[in-house]
Amino acid sequence: MTSEAPPTKERLLAAAKEEFAAHGIAGARVDRIAELAGVNKERIYGYFGNKQKLFDAVVGRALDELAEAVPLKAGDDPAEYVGRVYDFHRDNPVLVRLFFWEGLHYRDGVLPNEDRRRGRYEEKIAALAESFGTEASPKVAACLLSMIGLAAWPNAVPQLARLIIGTEGGGQGGAGVGAGVLDLRAHVVAFARQALSGPEGVCVPEPGA
Repeated sequence: MTSEAPPTKERLLAAAKEEFAAHGIAGARVDRIAELAGVNKERIYGYFGNKQKLFDAVVGRALDELAEAVPLKAGDDPAEYVGRVYDFHRDNPVLVRLFFWEGLHYRDGVLPNEDRRRGRYEEKIAALAESFGTEASPKVAACLLSMIGLAAWPNAVPQLARLIIGTEGGGQGGAGVGAGVLDLRAHVVAFARQALSGPEGVCVPEPGA
């Protein structure tokens, strides 16, 4: 029985990821999760306690996947980091939907493992500041938030990108406008590079600030 527990738990997490991404925590049903995983629904309560804790476990795993797939270290090219964040959100629509559901569910409330999650971003802020040759600050933090937003938003709300730019065209992240074709990923990276290399003070605090 013990040797079968980890695969069972993995099946439940995989099934729950699909169910929560499709329906959110309020609309998800433990019966469907158990059926998709091929186990008795009592296993859900045995492993996770309740649906809320299962949802938190699924989102926590998704965040771990994001942190591992898209690290940011001192000396990294910030614009290329934007490109990698873009790639992750484009290639993982199920995880993107989970992040949206978490935001809708918790809103301004305290998140599970919030301190741990904040610490990860503090590490990224420190790495970004070092790349800029400055100290971590609210301005550098806002810059990181802007970079992530620039990269994530076109894939988080693809209908908006389609309405503004047009239908998908050829090439990675491409979109067609009339007869032209735009490589949206390349555009986002170029936009970020220009913004980050713009006038002093965009992301680096001005002297005395």
